[in-house]
Amino acid sequence: MKFLEESLIALDVDIDTPEGAIRETGKLLSASHLVEESYVDAMVKSFNENGPYFVLAPNIALPHARPEDGVHEAAVSFVRLKNPVKFGHASNDPVQLVFGLGASSSDEHLTVLQRLMGLLGNPDNVEKLLHVKTHEEINQMIGGN
Repeated sequence: MKFLEESLIALDVDIDTPEGAIRETGKLLSASHLVEESYVDAMVKSFNENGPYFVLAPNIALPHARPEDGVHEAAVSFVRLKNPVKFGHASNDPVQLVFGLGASSSDEHLTVLQRLMGLLGNPDNVEKLLHVKTHEEINQMIGGN
């Protein structure tokens, strides 16, 4: 599983639409050959059809699509938006931290979510993610080397 590796992180991206934010997380995944381009389109389509169901907490969105939409390897990308964006969620808007999820099976999906929830379940970590300046700082938070 590729989890918030340096190539999967973009900080202070200047995008002002939910679709743009979703595409940016997907672009990081597809550029690393972890998902197909079609998966990025499926992520946006899922948002357009189902709304902001993946805006799980204030400031936090976890866009994803189905494994069969083109996932090669389980991965999580991270885009911090320069300015918060409204996704249309009644209580959790606006969003500034967007994590793109790709998983090739239900089991992988659960593993990825558990790892992400371990990170985001701590309010201190969420606050840090709003202000980190380097991948190294993120790596320290997730217990990387």
